[in-house]
Amino acid sequence: MTSKPVVVETVRELKALTSAFRSEKARIALVPTMGALHAGHMALVRRAQEVAEKVVVSIFVNPTQFGPTEDFSRYPRTFDADFEKLSELGADAIYAPDAAEMYPRGFSTRITMSGPADGLESDFRPQFFAGVATVVGKLFIRCAPDFAAFGEKDYQQLKVVTRLSKDLDLGVEIVPVPTTREPDGLALSSRNAYLSAEERAIAPVIYTALKSAALNIRGGATPVDAAQKAADTITAKGLKVDYVAARHAETLAPLSGAEGEPIRLLAAAWLGGTRLIDNIGV
Repeated sequence: MTSKPVVVETVRELKALTSAFRSEKARIALVPTMGALHAGHMALVRRAQEVAEKVVVSIFVNPTQFGPTEDFSRYPRTFDADFEKLSELGADAIYAPDAAEMYPRGFSTRITMSGPADGLESDFRPQFFAGVATVVGKLFIRCAPDFAAFGEKDYQQLKVVTRLSKDLDLGVEIVPVPTTREPDGLALSSRNAYLSAEERAIAPVIYTALKSAALNIRGGATPVDAAQKAADTITAKGLKVDYVAARHAETLAPLSGAEGEPIRLLAAAWLGGTRLIDNIGV
């Protein structure tokens, strides 16, 4: 029987715990989450357990990455269920600070980024990556992990935190984990809980359209045309498209047209009041 994870809420407790792990010569992997854990998060934890002897899962709904009209107040918070799931997997620790612990009175610093943070999500959520980069930077400094697991489902975020760790010499190796999907292809997300039964039946169209676009590109279509066709397919199902784009898979820069360039297709669209994102490689 696995032991229950230790729950710590303050930076002092976290640093004492990770110091104890290091005294055992254990490597540490961090899995940053906002809670409401699902099978996709569990895949992150299992991957973290493969690369490190100790796994710390952070649970913090980060206010700085939400815009004023977004879903911060209604974002699902399910700590007791999350604790049980992490106990079953044998996670070693949960770091669950509150907002005052993460952003003490007078906090006035943020990390802003360009490069992979330019465009796509930033065009529609301009506050998002400054919030992500700042909170992830703080988590890396507080935990000082050897590794951190991030899902490919949030592909632009994955590339942003990879660049962040490299640029600021934070010494954290980012471990990408493939997207976990439902049998019909819908990427797992905590926000899927917002979908009605009717919306849930429509939602896989994003993945289906991206797969068709990838096939079209491999068949000789231009990435721009393939992305536009995917956007039209998604729109025809009643979703409001924010973007469907083909970008360089590593830098997320617009494609140059060079032969053999690695391509990633990324999409975001609204289905009713729920914003869904997805991506696939070509």
